[in-house]
Amino acid sequence: MRSVFSTSHPCGCRRGGSAILNVLAACSVLVVLVMPVMGERIAQSAEGLEARRSPAVRVFENARDAVVNISATQIVTMRDARGYGSMFDDMFDIPRRGQMRELRRESCGSGFVIHPDGYIVTNAHVVARTAERKAVFADGREFDADIIAFDTARDLAILKINPGSPLPTLPLGRSNDLMIGETVIAIGNPLGLQTTVTVGVVSALDRDLDFSNGVSLTGLVQTDASINPGNSGGPLLNVLGELIGINSAIRGDAQNIGFAIPVDELRKVLPDLLDVERRYGFVTGLRIGTVDEPRVIDVVDKSPADRAGVRPGDTLVSINGAPVREGVDFYIALIGRHPGEELQMTVQRQGRPVKVSMPIVERPRPDGNRLADARLGLTMYPLPPDLARQIGLRQQQGLLVTGVEPGSPADQLGIREEDVLVALARRYVGSMDSVGQVLDEVGGGSPIDVTVLRADRRGLIRLDGVLRTRE
Repeated sequence: MRSVFSTSHPCGCRRGGSAILNVLAACSVLVVLVMPVMGERIAQSAEGLEARRSPAVRVFENARDAVVNISATQIVTMRDARGYGSMFDDMFDIPRRGQMRELRRESCGSGFVIHPDGYIVTNAHVVARTAERKAVFADGREFDADIIAFDTARDLAILKINPGSPLPTLPLGRSNDLMIGETVIAIGNPLGLQTTVTVGVVSALDRDLDFSNGVSLTGLVQTDASINPGNSGGPLLNVLGELIGINSAIRGDAQNIGFAIPVDELRKVLPDLLDVERRYGFVTGLRIGTVDEPRVIDVVDKSPADRAGVRPGDTLVSINGAPVREGVDFYIALIGRHPGEELQMTVQRQGRPVKVSMPIVERPRPDGNRLADARLGLTMYPLPPDLARQIGLRQQQGLLVTGVEPGSPADQLGIREEDVLVALARRYVGSMDSVGQVLDEVGGGSPIDVTVLRADRRGLIRLDGVLRTRE
């Protein structure tokens, strides 16, 4: 009987080893043949990936770190007894007289960085009637954001954060040479979906939108790049990655019809919104055009600019060695400057470069306490942090009203003790110095917008009104 088991024969072992060697040899040949193919495919894959990197991809990769999500806590709205209210009431469906809005209503929008120190542009309606705001970046970092200024008529606002290190910014392009059909890229946070990019074209130019309260936005850029709630305030970019518009509005009764404020409109108002000289407490006496080339429009007599030898008609070439390509560069270059510093400037005059050294001189500070008492009938001091938390504000802001003169403009408007004054003339105020500067500029006998916060049993409410200052 033959065993079902067998023993290995030495020759058999040699035959098995030979077979293995043959297989290994074949595999080696296969590897030699396949490796060039694989390398070629990897190279082709890398080339293909680069070929797929369209202008929109490159724009997004370069711009996303300068775009922020703005999350905000909206304020309760309430009209005072005289019916004063904001021009945004109709535009953004603010409740009518006697109605209330809960404080803790969360909203979102978009914005973008225009200066490394933390200056952010957004829409006014994104931050209007908000108590607190946070700017959230694509990498997850978030910062409390203060409102520096806003212009409701143009639907633009400037926020300030304190990032601790320089931030990436978006370059400003031009909107006066846009072409219908030109590719545009919108980046923002539609419906809270952070850092979303959509692509479209310029559908039309110079569109106007009218609202029921008489407010109009004019000269808008129409685009079919998808813009949804939450996109407001975000950038509209060209294929070079330059800002050409600020996404602002959509047609609720249609699809793919969005509107953006042209960047040239931002250029016009940016100096006033930044208000750098007042904010940092200095004067230059120099006014530069912001739409076209950086030409000197006006020089105040006996001002630092006048004494430095700057003349109307000069064109700025550089400031402290940095090139000045457009007028708005001058105002951005002033951010963070302080009295006592000097600006080394080169100007072009009659075709020749001229170097000037312009000192930054401290701005005289009006007495805010005296002006608030004389023109408004108010006494105030900065809101203490513990009281801010007590009334439900995570951010310290505004001035606590400690006294209201009977019969004064403030009293007639309905302002009370323990109200918190947060804005005058649509500028947010956090110190008596800022109050003094605003009242000094407005002058006596002039109407002025006033915004206060008031805590009551139903929560925190916001009151908007207009009063006339005393002479």
